[in-house]
Amino acid sequence: MNADLPWLQAPLADALARARSHALLVQGPAGVGQLELAVKLAQSWLCESAAPSQPACNQCPSCKLFASGTHPDFQLLLPEALDAPARESLGLPFEEPDTKAGKAKPSREIKVEAVRNLLSFAQATSARGKAKVVVIFPAEALNGVAANALLKTLEEPAGLLRFVLASHDSAGLLPTIRSRCQPLPLSLPDTADALAWLQAKGVKEAAGLLAATGGRPQQALAWAEAGLSDAAWQALPKRVARGEVAALSELAPPRAIDALQRLCHDLVRRSHGQPGQFFATASLPVPKRARPLLAWDAELRRAARHADHPLNASLWIEALVAQAQAAVAASMRGA
Repeated sequence: MNADLPWLQAPLADALARARSHALLVQGPAGVGQLELAVKLAQSWLCESAAPSQPACNQCPSCKLFASGTHPDFQLLLPEALDAPARESLGLPFEEPDTKAGKAKPSREIKVEAVRNLLSFAQATSARGKAKVVVIFPAEALNGVAANALLKTLEEPAGLLRFVLASHDSAGLLPTIRSRCQPLPLSLPDTADALAWLQAKGVKEAAGLLAATGGRPQQALAWAEAGLSDAAWQALPKRVARGEVAALSELAPPRAIDALQRLCHDLVRRSHGQPGQFFATASLPVPKRARPLLAWDAELRRAARHADHPLNASLWIEALVAQAQAAVAASMRGA
């Protein structure tokens, strides 16, 4: 199993040492390894050689079963849309999604049917005589019915059942789910560690991409693998201000929204005399008014709710760029 995220070593050791609940909630910003930490916790709890407070040995029969994705006492619950890419990133076996015409688009929610299947696993006896572990990611993807179906088992697990819920939006979880879990915060990694990891992965201009993602190394790697360079990122503010649709045309709608939200955030900062957070300060104009930018931010948040299902993606991107150009222009005009 892939687990080459060096900044997770300390949080893993801390979690193994202080975990007192049968259910942990790993929570923090996206792109820093919540899923990887959750899975390493599960492997460590199932390891048959390491001491209870020590990381998995990676050598015992249990660890070998875990690495092959065939451990009978482990379940990984993911939304359909994330299942294959998440398992691939972990080095676990996965099935290619069925993309035949007419087939429904894979869901980004965890539905009640999946939770009911999980409950059958939860009620069975441990195959190897140790714990049984369930990892749910992202936990906020549990829809309301699925979350309620999980509550009783989460509160009163059978036998040695343990849960790790991993989330980058724990506020989106039902309070009754959060209250049944011991929180395990995961913060942004040290910049030096993140840069060293990105450079080892062959990422050029790693510092610029790491800043662009707000310090999230996994997201920076994904952007680099998608072909985004730091130069292209720094050119985005001026291209959007000129109304260049091509600046965003190669991005999927959710990523286009994300890029515009980062740009809007930095322009608001510049309007108050602050440096950019996601863009180099020199790449940003200095708006005279923040009000048009705040109105634009509200529009972007509304658009984000429908980013996965635009009726016509290309027209939608065109409209987003036109909206961005108008907001930036309005912010540059005096009161």
